[in-house]
Amino acid sequence: MEQRELIEIACKARENAYAPYSQFKVGAALLSAGGKIFTGANVENASYGLSTCAERIAVFKAVSEGELKFDIIAVVGSGVGYTYPCGACLQVLAEFSPELRVIVADEKSNYKEYGLDELLPLGFRMLDVRRET
Repeated sequence: MEQRELIEIACKARENAYAPYSQFKVGAALLSAGGKIFTGANVENASYGLSTCAERIAVFKAVSEGELKFDIIAVVGSGVGYTYPCGACLQVLAEFSPELRVIVADEKSNYKEYGLDELLPLGFRMLDVRRET
C-alpha cells in the first residue's frame, strides 16, 4: 500500500473525530501485517483524562479483532503542520510492533516517515524488565 493512500484513509477517518473542546481533530489509519486497515479518530470527553487518541482507537480496534502485528500507521491532524503521536500512543504501538513505521502528514498532505524507535527511542518493554532481574 502506498503512503499517500494510507494518508487519505486517515484523513477520511479524521472526519469522525469528536473534538468539541479542543477543536483539534485527528485521524489514524493502521495497516496490519495481515494487510487489514484499521482506522481511528480522537474522541474527547468533558473529563479530559477520559479522552482517547485516534492512534490508540485504531490499535484497540485491530487488537479486538485479533490483529497483533502492524506495519505502518498514518496520522493526520486538523491543524497546521505535522501531527505526531503522543507518548502514550507511541508506547501502545510499541507493545505490538516495535518495528512499526509512522507516517505524519500536514494539511497539504506532505508527509514524513519515521521508525517507531526514532519517535520513542527508550520505550518501556516488559521483556526488558524481565531480562534485567
